[in-house]
Amino acid sequence: MVAVLRATAGRDPLDRQVTELIGELSTRSTDFSTRWAKHNVCRHSRGRKTVNHPAVGTMDLAYDDFALPGAPHVSITTYAADPGTPSADALTLLAAWADTRQHPHASAADGVRRVGPRHR
Repeated sequence: MVAVLRATAGRDPLDRQVTELIGELSTRSTDFSTRWAKHNVCRHSRGRKTVNHPAVGTMDLAYDDFALPGAPHVSITTYAADPGTPSADALTLLAAWADTRQHPHASAADGVRRVGPRHR
């Protein structure tokens, strides 16, 4: 995460909030200041993340980050769970919950198309 923060800081070295965060982390954490001094910069375009969601708990998700061709600082990140896992069940539950919030009175007879999460 320190390398990702360094990449963020490099994109806008005058960003006051990022500079203040780096200063605070440097003074409060020897581990952070040691890692910051190494000057590693890194952008991860794929990997795995553990997400702790307040409604469904912990999910282990694979992610892919796609940079947009005309905007190098803008990207789209997708998250997916392995099929048949508790994480996949949690994503399905979240999709259903989000759908009911968007269309609280809709039913299949109303012609509302419900699209669930795509799994790898």
